[in-house]
This record gives sequence, structure tokens and C-alpha cells, in this order.
Amino acid sequence: MTTRTARKPAGRIAFVGAGPGDPELLTRRAHAALTDADQVVYDRGVPDSLLAAIKSEAKDDAQFSPAEGAPGDVAKVLLSAAKSGLSAVHLVAGDPFGHDSVVKEVQAVARTAVHFEVVPGIGQAEGVATYAGVPLPAVRTTADVGDVTALDFDALAASARKGSFAVSVDAGDLAAVRDGLLAAGVEPGTPVAVTGDGTGETQYTTTSTVDSFVAAALGFTGRVVLSVGTDVAERDSLSWWENRPLYGWKVLVPRTKEQAGAMSARLRAYGAIPCEVPTIAVEPPRTPAQMERAVKGLVDGRYAWVVFTSVNAVRAVWEKFDEHGLDARHFGGVKIACIGEATAEAVRSFGIQPELIPAGDQSSEGLLAEFSPHDEILDPVGRVLLPRADIATETLAAGLIERGWEVDDVTAYRTVRAAPPPAEIRDAIKSGGFDAVLFTSSSTVRNLVGIAGKPHARTVVAVIGPKTAETATEFGLRVDVQPQLSSVPDLVEALASYAIELREKLAAMPAKQRRGSKVQGPTALRFR
Repeated sequence: MTTRTARKPAGRIAFVGAGPGDPELLTRRAHAALTDADQVVYDRGVPDSLLAAIKSEAKDDAQFSPAEGAPGDVAKVLLSAAKSGLSAVHLVAGDPFGHDSVVKEVQAVARTAVHFEVVPGIGQAEGVATYAGVPLPAVRTTADVGDVTALDFDALAASARKGSFAVSVDAGDLAAVRDGLLAAGVEPGTPVAVTGDGTGETQYTTTSTVDSFVAAALGFTGRVVLSVGTDVAERDSLSWWENRPLYGWKVLVPRTKEQAGAMSARLRAYGAIPCEVPTIAVEPPRTPAQMERAVKGLVDGRYAWVVFTSVNAVRAVWEKFDEHGLDARHFGGVKIACIGEATAEAVRSFGIQPELIPAGDQSSEGLLAEFSPHDEILDPVGRVLLPRADIATETLAAGLIERGWEVDDVTAYRTVRAAPPPAEIRDAIKSGGFDAVLFTSSSTVRNLVGIAGKPHARTVVAVIGPKTAETATEFGLRVDVQPQLSSVPDLVEALASYAIELREKLAAMPAKQRRGSKVQGPTALRFR
């Protein structure tokens, strides 16, 4: 009998284009290759923010290291990993074939038997030009170059005469690019846009001309993208990334750690830079007896209604259900009311559709306005379960009792003050380092002031509803923004609308008046 030695499964190599920098611009194939990788070798041109996003979703044991040495050295690292049965990725800025060194690496790997693939990415030059609002022609010239001496300035000059082109270079090479363009016959007055931190949170574009763009871009560092030609003028109407309502605003998000993500995602969509500061930690009740009796009552048909006032309350009840091996079927016959769409969505995630969500004011008062009084004939079961936080107000319970219902007001979870944030964040809060702060409950107001101090007077204060507004006022804060509906999406939308109003108001002011305006923040600074 012939015995065979077990062979290690073959590894593979992927050359992955990271695109121009925004993590959202990674292709689905690039994302799949990176989350499956055992070893990632990355170019130093890949932005830190993109690298951090990739690491957060990578395998727990994935190894990350910078690409070092000549193309042959990088290829050896990749091949060594693949021959050990690992999945290796070389992550490069822009598109893999936009770099001569990466092309040489691919050629070196192709000479072996190791399986490899090349995952395209949006080129830095064309991607950043789009984010800067410069529409390059269909027949375009773009380049991502590491050595400006390799640029064909005559070809670039021809492109400038026909329309526009874009190139990605190091900021330190701008003077050499200017000299090369002028020597190739490009008109000195040809429009130029220089964009730094392309597709990033702090992307900034300055416009000038070929003969003056070096001086206009003083202070730019790292990779920049030059868009050159008549299409640069289209920025006035097409610039969208830097013209989002909250672009450049540093926004403080004081919420529980678990709840901050959804709000931050919405803020980023409007261009803000959120800073999450947990002010509340959610913990189980000190004694579980109340919740144990409440869950037994739900199963036994003791309640006609369950009223959920928060996502945390929903989670607390379902955790108890899970402990006892129960599921949504055991809610049969019980009606559910929710304050707010986010709470309702948490209920739906467990396969149950709430019967009542306030159509108008999503608060205790809004729910009470729509909650029917108890009718002994129509409602043979007259008891309501109200699972809430230990510090919740009595408004809702009192209102239900007034409507004839018996109420089991149960502590489902406790909210405790979180640890203070780092000293630099505390200093920024008190000195005006944040352009806005968003409060989603009275407890976030109390706890933020308790652990970090009051926000500076120049910080825009946005609150989710009237109760939170009252608490903010009690603590001496000026409330600037309050949405009509008490929900996170409406709160973010209201702040964005406020920023647009500020921009329009400042734009209408005479220049001298703008300089003397007390309005703070990025919106105001753009007009000064």
C-alpha cells in the first residue's frame, strides 16, 4: 500500500486596491479579500483611518505590516505566507496597476505556481477629483505617481489644452510639477485645484492657477491631487463632499457605548467628525426578583400591554426571555407600545410588530395622548407592564394610572455614570473644541457635566426632546436645536438644517459684519 504525506492547503495572494482613502469606497471583492486575509502588507500611502477600519473587521489573528524594500522583497514576503498555506494581501492606495512597483511584484508572483488575483480600486487621482467636484472628461488623463520625473509633461499639457487632467503626487513635489507644466507650455492662468486628505474627514481643496498653486497649497502634506484645466471651474456647482451641511464639524456624542454607533454614522453622512464619549453604562438591576415576576406575568397572561420606553428596556426583557428559553411566541395576546421609532425597530428585530407608536411627539406625553383609557368591557385584563431604567421619571406611570390602568413599574436595568473621558477631551469640551453636542436624554446631560464639565458657550447644543431641553437649561446650557419628533434621525437632521441656516445667514452678511459675528464653527470660518 502506498502512503501519501498530507500536504498543507495552498495559500493565495491578492493585490488589493484600497481606492482613494474613504473606507466606504472599498469594493465588495476588496472587503472580502481583506476580511479573509491571514497577513496584510500595506503601503504607507494607505490612510490610517482606512487601515483602522480594515483592522476592525479583520480576523483576530491577522498580521499587519508595512511594505518595505524593493518589489522583489515584498513579493518574497507574500510568497512565503502563501507557501505556508496563508492568505496574503498587499494593500495599495488607489489601483494596484497604478503603481509600477506593484506591477513588478505581480510579475514576480506570476512566475511561480501560487494562485493570485488583482482586485481593482478607484485611482487616487480620479477618485479625489470627483470628491473635489471636478468632472474629468470621458477621455481622461489621470496618474498616481511616486516620482514626478517620470511624468510626461507634454502629454499633460495636451490634456490641459483639450480639457482637464488629474495627478496624485507628494505635496513636496508640487514645485517640480509646476515647473514641468510651465516648461511644457501650459498657460500660467490655467485653473488648478489642489486637494489634500482626499476623500477623508478633513479633505480640503484650494483653487488657483498653474503659476500660483504652489503658494496656495502651503501647509499641505502627504499625498495631494492636482486637478488642472477648465473643468476646475465646475467646482462652484459640483463640489459636494466639502459642501455637506456639517462638513468639518466636530460633534460630541455623549451616549451609552452601545448606542453611539447609529448616531455617529448619520453624522458622518452629513460630513461631521463625531467623537463618542460614553456617559452612561447600562447594568442589570441589583435584584432580579421584579423582572423575574414580570416575565412570569407575561407568560401567564397577567398583562394587556407592555410599554417600552427605550432600546435598553427591550434588550433587558429579551435577555430574561432568553435565560428562561422563551421567545416571541410567549408574547401572544400582549399588545406592545413603544416610545420612538428606534425602540420600535428593536422590538421588530425580535419578530414582533408594535401596536402603538406615537405618530407625533415621540415622548411619554405623546404616547399618553394616544393611549386609550381602560375599559372594563373591552379590556378584561387591566394591567400594564412598564420595564424601565431605575432613574426614569414618573410621568408615564402616573398618566397610565389616570387612564384607569394598573401599572407594574419595573426596574429592567440601571444606568450608572461612566468613567470620565481622557483629559484632552475634557479640555476640548470646556474650551470650545467641539462645534456641537447632541443630547439624547436628561441623563446624558447630567452625566456629561458630571464627568467632563459644561460644554463651552460657543458649542451648539442640540437636544432630542422637551425633557432633555429642560435639563440642559437647568444646567445653564443654551439650547439651539430641538427636532419636532424625538428620534435620533430627526435630531441629526435638525442639526444639519441648523448648519445650513447658519451658512445662508452668514453668506448674506456684509464681509465686515461676518468678521465681527459671534457665530462659531466651520460654517462661520468658511466665510471669514
